[in-house]
Amino acid sequence: MRVKSLVIGYAFALALLLFAERHPSSTKPSGFHNVIDLTFPSNAQLAVLGDERHRGDTRLNQSVETRMEAPASFAAGLWTVDQIPAQRLVAPLVVFDVRDSMKQDTDYQVSVDDIANWEKIHGEIPLGAVVMVLTDSTKNARPAPGYSPDAAKFLIEGREVVGLGIDSRSIDSGASHDRPVYEYALSRSAYVLENVANLDRAPAVGGMVMVAPPKLQDRTNAPVRILALAR
Repeated sequence: MRVKSLVIGYAFALALLLFAERHPSSTKPSGFHNVIDLTFPSNAQLAVLGDERHRGDTRLNQSVETRMEAPASFAAGLWTVDQIPAQRLVAPLVVFDVRDSMKQDTDYQVSVDDIANWEKIHGEIPLGAVVMVLTDSTKNARPAPGYSPDAAKFLIEGREVVGLGIDSRSIDSGASHDRPVYEYALSRSAYVLENVANLDRAPAVGGMVMVAPPKLQDRTNAPVRILALAR
């Protein structure tokens, strides 16, 4: 058991070291003092039915499960869950808190102005980050906030974000009749994280995130375990 723990610890340390070498301008992975689980529990039935989740299965629509959508959800030939490069699954973590904005608009969309204001306070978003939106609306059936198309485009093209996440059922706002942000992100090879848990405990900046879906061959989506490392 001790040998197994040492092997796991060595593998984790090596992953962080490789990330630091690939992203020298990002915050170095040292000095972390807390690990936060950003995951709702999965369910075996949901895992089997996962590929039907966007085709009207009400059991899935009523569930709360932390999930990843791979780029192949948008089009064949893009990365499936098992094909997403490992280096894109360990990244700087950025959290936008829009709970105050929701008091005026429950369908609020994160805007480019929100990003600019966040960067005035926290500094420029690190290249290659995973961005999350904190709404506290995961368990509500009503419409929820999301990203605006312009904000998603800026994050993916301007900041080279590798993943967009939210603590509700969709990265598109509830007022959207289609899924422009979802489709744009996946078409640009960014993955999507939905129903992310405990974002109120995660740091707005300076943290790291580990995104760990099971390596399911040819799957376009899957339950995912997400861990945040906080300083």
